[in-house]
Amino acid sequence: MATETHNRPVIADAGPPLLRMCDVRKAFGNVEVLHGVTLDVRPGEIHALVGENGAGKSTLMKILAGVYTDWTGLMEIGGQPARFHSPRDAEDGRVAIIHQELALVPYLSVAENMFLGREPLTRWHTVDHGRMRADARKLLTQLAPSIDVSRPVAEYPVSIQQLIEIGKALSRNARILILDEPTSALSDTEAGRLFDILRELKAQGAGLIYISHKMEEIYALADRITVLRDGEYVGCRPASELDRDELIHWMVGRQIEQLFPKHVSQPGRELLRVEHLSLTPAGAGRKLVDDVSLCVRAGEVVGIGGLMGSGASELLGSIFGQYGRRPTGTLHVDGKPFVPASPLHGIDAGIAFVTNDRKATGLVLSMSVLRNMTLASLKRAAPRGRLSGGFERTLAEPLSRELSLKAPSLHAPITSLSGGNQQKVILAKWLMTQPMLLLLDEPTRGIDVGAKADIYELMNRWTAAGLGILLITSELPELLAMSDRIVVMAHGRLTAELSRKEATQERVMAAAV
Repeated sequence: MATETHNRPVIADAGPPLLRMCDVRKAFGNVEVLHGVTLDVRPGEIHALVGENGAGKSTLMKILAGVYTDWTGLMEIGGQPARFHSPRDAEDGRVAIIHQELALVPYLSVAENMFLGREPLTRWHTVDHGRMRADARKLLTQLAPSIDVSRPVAEYPVSIQQLIEIGKALSRNARILILDEPTSALSDTEAGRLFDILRELKAQGAGLIYISHKMEEIYALADRITVLRDGEYVGCRPASELDRDELIHWMVGRQIEQLFPKHVSQPGRELLRVEHLSLTPAGAGRKLVDDVSLCVRAGEVVGIGGLMGSGASELLGSIFGQYGRRPTGTLHVDGKPFVPASPLHGIDAGIAFVTNDRKATGLVLSMSVLRNMTLASLKRAAPRGRLSGGFERTLAEPLSRELSLKAPSLHAPITSLSGGNQQKVILAKWLMTQPMLLLLDEPTRGIDVGAKADIYELMNRWTAAGLGILLITSELPELLAMSDRIVVMAHGRLTAELSRKEATQERVMAAAV
């Protein structure tokens, strides 16, 4: 593949870098996870930090952000030695981080979240709510101008919460800004606004560290790219001199001959038929799903295209029983009438639902890897009403091998795993229910390119074994490559159905708008 070129200003090498990290090492217990890593960031630079899940990117950034303090090596900020002992220390050093997992308080307002712990005060030393709301509105003017900053964060969808988190970081006037998968829940329009702001910050001399698994974003934004693999520094090169094939090879340590290894399907019997399904949640001003009909057969992947708010996620939730008996219309699963009264009914009918928010609805963060894996299969894991750790492991170990799960142990806290490995635990949880129909809502969000290839190969295995898959993905190349048929939604309604041969990015986008 030819090297991509970009019209970027040349970054001057004069003067010390904004950030220099040299021979950084970090261990958890007796296990070293960073092995002498190096990174430098210059003023007025967007520096992409990439690697597979578990490569050490987030650990390195948590050291820079003051979250981890027990590390060895050298760190300099603006040419001066630095060592942060807390996140507040890092903020005082004008370092801000936007974590992949949101850190908002749901029932506080948008403005209260943005200035939590840094509230402006009146002369009487009480919180100046008026000034706080005004400052929050000013910060969000470009990102999300329609947000009511006085409303609780919980009232907004994940995409808006992501923009609030970004505004919160920008409010700290950071000179070094770390962005960890900042567009994972954003629409193309919202991501475009963010990119404009990042380029403005770069022009003002800030140094930005950008972590993403999306190649298009890396090459659109980055001046230089540093790659980590298995906790080790692999290399650094200007983005214009590192083509995608070589970058992927650096990341995974092997050539990926075909990112989308889609096999030709041979659809079998009808597993799911949806007829005239509609959903109007309590208090909603319109139908989120409006008169949708579709079918999924054994051994095929039916992709759902559409923009943010198209109703695709609500459609999958309605099929699974997430909304109880509120949806109207008729459903048949494996030829039998099905009324999805609850998620338990969905599981009993052989349906599995991988949601698009692993932190909020995919995992129980206080539980271990093992308990998360068996959570949807308690009838199998505890046939006599009592959980047996040995029997749970018997069920979980084959799936952990099949999914190439990287975890210290099955008894490790789920929070100790990287985002991609947490996603694999969710997949294992649902495969353990022995479903015949998989509802996958953004199953590769936040997953590196190597793990994506693994997931695609698994999807091929699942369909070859006779499972049916209903797939939502916002990545058009993934949608086109992995789907046997594509239906497109806009404003809750189906606007097109395309065969594999008919589907193009232009046709999908035309139907989505």
